[in-house]
Amino acid sequence: MGHIICIANLKGGVGKTTTAVNLSASFAFIGKKTLLIDCDPQGSATTGVGLSKKKLALTLYDALSGKSPIEKTVLDTDIEGLKVIPVRGEFFRAELELMSRPNKENVLRNLISPLRDCYDYIILDTPPSLGLVSINAMTAADSLLIPLQCEFLAYESLVQLLKFARLVKKRLNSSLLLAGILLTMYDMGEKTSQQIVANARKHLKNAVFKTVIPRSAQLRESSAQGKPLLLSDPDAVGAKSYLELAHEIIKRKARTLA
Repeated sequence: MGHIICIANLKGGVGKTTTAVNLSASFAFIGKKTLLIDCDPQGSATTGVGLSKKKLALTLYDALSGKSPIEKTVLDTDIEGLKVIPVRGEFFRAELELMSRPNKENVLRNLISPLRDCYDYIILDTPPSLGLVSINAMTAADSLLIPLQCEFLAYESLVQLLKFARLVKKRLNSSLLLAGILLTMYDMGEKTSQQIVANARKHLKNAVFKTVIPRSAQLRESSAQGKPLLLSDPDAVGAKSYLELAHEIIKRKARTLA
């Protein structure tokens, strides 16, 4: 049965979608059957794997609204072993549609349940908010991965998200664990980055991944090109960092949110 990882943060621009795309690509690269599900109405993960939103016939919204079986929304990517369920602009309606659904917090979990046996890893990229879509993603997930940007103001949103995740665990998904906190946009030449890493490891201890994602123009450029960095430049530091992260996740055990 596939392991479902929800990638979430309350802030935009912290490397959430970059992590979703490049971690998914890394899992596939090392031989793990992987499904990336774009749950963010902005659709950045969809374009990040090279799909044109204008050419999409079916999306996650079609499955969510009952217009299509979830299996028919799954698309291939340019990386063998990596598939994606895309979204586009109409997914903004999902929040309102979920409000009127019975058992509204479990819609996504029930929807993707038939897919679990087909993949080793299912990655959920979420919007930077605490709406019903994010609640659904956490309720559907086995573990939560939180990107933490190497800036001082990032801590506040981390604390809020951890509190929210514990509430989801208590009320909706008792098996939800913390995959880990991922330090992103690290600049080894900046004292601020160094202090954030030191403080995170001091206070959050083993909850923080050993892998650190560097601030990288190559990662930004690959996102703009619609390619995981492993495709455009597999020798780049950012690509190697996400491969390292994939191996670390496979080896380490998720931790409690309690």
